[in-house]
Amino acid sequence: MIKSYFITAIRNLRKNKISSIINISGLAIGISSALVIYLLVRHDFSFDRFHKGGESIYRVVSSTILPGLSEDTYYRSDVPSPMGKAVRNETTGLDKVSLFTLWGNSTKVSVPGQSTISVFKNQKNIIYADEHYFDLFNYKWLAGSPATSLRQPNQVVLSESNASLYFPGLPPGETIGREIIFNDTIQMFVSGIVEDFKQNSDLTFKTFISNVSLENKTTSSGNNDPLSQLFIKLAPGSTTVQIQTKVEALFKKYYPDLATKVISTYELQPLSDIHFNNKYSAFGNHLAHKPTLYGLLAVAAFLLLLACINFINLSTAQASQRAKEIGIRKTMGSSKKQLIVQFLGETFLLTLIATFISVVISPLLLKAFSPFIPEGLRFNPVQQPEIILFLLLLTVAVTVLSGFYPALILSGYRPVLVLKNQSFSSAGKSRNLWLRKTLTISQFVIAQVFIIATILVSRQISYTLNKDLGFKKDAIIYFEANTDDTVRNRVTVLRDKLKAIPGIKTISLSDGPITTRLTSTLIMHYQDDKTKLATMVQVKIGDSNFIKLYGLKLLAGNNLQQSDTIKEYIINETYADILGFQDPQQAIGKFIEGAPIAGVVSDFHQQSLHQKIEPIAIASAAPEESVFNIALQQNGAKGGAWKTTIDQIKKAFTEVYPEEDFQYAFIEESIQEFYRSEQNISRLLICSTAMSVFISCLGLLGLVIFISNQRTKEIGVRKVLGASVAQIISLLSKDFLKLIAMAFIISLPLAWYGANKWLANFAYRIELNSWIFIAGGLIMLSFAFLILGIKTFRAASANPVKSLRTE
Repeated sequence: MIKSYFITAIRNLRKNKISSIINISGLAIGISSALVIYLLVRHDFSFDRFHKGGESIYRVVSSTILPGLSEDTYYRSDVPSPMGKAVRNETTGLDKVSLFTLWGNSTKVSVPGQSTISVFKNQKNIIYADEHYFDLFNYKWLAGSPATSLRQPNQVVLSESNASLYFPGLPPGETIGREIIFNDTIQMFVSGIVEDFKQNSDLTFKTFISNVSLENKTTSSGNNDPLSQLFIKLAPGSTTVQIQTKVEALFKKYYPDLATKVISTYELQPLSDIHFNNKYSAFGNHLAHKPTLYGLLAVAAFLLLLACINFINLSTAQASQRAKEIGIRKTMGSSKKQLIVQFLGETFLLTLIATFISVVISPLLLKAFSPFIPEGLRFNPVQQPEIILFLLLLTVAVTVLSGFYPALILSGYRPVLVLKNQSFSSAGKSRNLWLRKTLTISQFVIAQVFIIATILVSRQISYTLNKDLGFKKDAIIYFEANTDDTVRNRVTVLRDKLKAIPGIKTISLSDGPITTRLTSTLIMHYQDDKTKLATMVQVKIGDSNFIKLYGLKLLAGNNLQQSDTIKEYIINETYADILGFQDPQQAIGKFIEGAPIAGVVSDFHQQSLHQKIEPIAIASAAPEESVFNIALQQNGAKGGAWKTTIDQIKKAFTEVYPEEDFQYAFIEESIQEFYRSEQNISRLLICSTAMSVFISCLGLLGLVIFISNQRTKEIGVRKVLGASVAQIISLLSKDFLKLIAMAFIISLPLAWYGANKWLANFAYRIELNSWIFIAGGLIMLSFAFLILGIKTFRAASANPVKSLRTE
């Protein structure tokens, strides 16, 4: 029987080649999209899910409100370092507690050999960890033991990849006891080697220095390491609320003065949440956005739904062609159940072919979208059996969703009526016609929402990249220079060398570029005879060229005077308004933090347009971190002059900092980086829109072909009676165009709601003009009219003599 079903299915595929190709194409596109999106979503949701007891591991984080200073809530993923020991010793209900400190900047590592010293620049992913770190997270030890490692000063544990880098050719056991020197001053000895995580993790650390080494270092220097990461594992029976209450009590106990000035709430962030929560740091790793991932799943569902709608529409439209076959089968004794199984089997065969095609297409799609495919995402069904399971479940789901209703309709024919060429009652015809219209409208609603969303996102991205940000951004590069006390004078030497390069227009030293995700925010006090005001202010340190280089518009007062200490401030319009100055000139000479206001500049965006402009104060002083901001000569963009200048800058940098690598970026690139996520969404939307329109048009083409063939004799009679080609095209197209118009009307409120919801993420955004929605409708109408026009024109232009001969 199964063999009979298979042969019948193959025969029907050959007989209905066009509809089979349309169905397979639509399903292949839908399944390919679902597979790629599944890989993306699965990749992000797999982070740090492999740790034993991971559901009980949390990071201690906090949110802080400054009463009377700011309405904003400040989220921190770090805690004061003494909190680690206090939580471990004074908090019950915990199984394990580990405190570690991020190293911060990239590091120089020296490995002494028998005759030479190997030097490795810009080493990252280094932490100071305590002896409990490896009890909390699942590392496989290749040499050494967690019982003895990280318990003594000057001990370091290396990952297998770093051990191979620093000691090439040595097995893990022989690296124990080997010497490593960090930044020429910190001497460590290898006490263990651990295997790199094979699974996805945000704990991407490669080098683990014993925390007691940091404690000895800070004690000898008289300083205290201020902020660290604190992870805990709950004991059975403990709750997060209980532990949060205890941690807050410890904060109030050890920091009573601070606890009276701020409202701090300590929370426990699940380990699995670190990869998604942008309120807190993920150790510099890429963060996923859960709403975006859920949106991708919705896109996959919609594309699959479009393909299924195509299948249902074409199957029910062509049902009458198989009426006699069904009538004969029923007369010969086939039951309704057997017919349903047969038709579902045919659907399964089509879906299986589409699935095989999608397996071939998916690697190509991953390659095409490689710029925003997460690093480490792999597509290898042989080594990833869960992919095969997903495809099997997807194939079954699509088969049932696409094939069950058509199978129910076809198997429900009554043999007596079928053999009399009365396969449908009038009620049945109306019901099937209503269903096809509803499904067709649904298709075009989805496609039009995609089109409108694509136009909207593209417009907003264009707005963000081209909006006047209040400063000059063209032809400016920046790079960081080391400002440790031992090499601070080298900053001056480098600046003097750069001044001699003819391709450089202006040089400015600051604590960072004008655009930055991270800002230094301080409480600043202003007081006069009538007003006493404390405000949260973003502070930037820049020399006297900073205002000039970035072209900030000075509304009142003068530029900063060069100084190594803060002697005056330039503030922005927003801060001047908060201080109550209606005219910027009124602010000149007033004092904040004991220093006069020298000038007021126009507002500028130092962060993305997601954030509103905050109060900003700019001061001239010796920055803790020196960033060189360099304006290149504008006429050097063509002819390679910029490249020559940058090569000269690199040469000067290398002469002054031979141990460092030269790394620079254009300001325009850093601005684009603010909107990398939106640009990725835009690319995905364009791709999804193209696929949704293509699938919808495929379905429309299939229906038009079927209806044109069904009405061949009618078209011939109308032409004989004098109907023109235009009249026949209008006759065949008007019903479809009505459905598309209805779909457009339904899509408007859906698209408007979604647009407002998405644009709410931007403090500065485009206006929702009606032309965006009208353009979306016209684009869809144009595609539909093209499909309708080509096929209906061919049908209307056919020789009526041939049409009237067709049975």
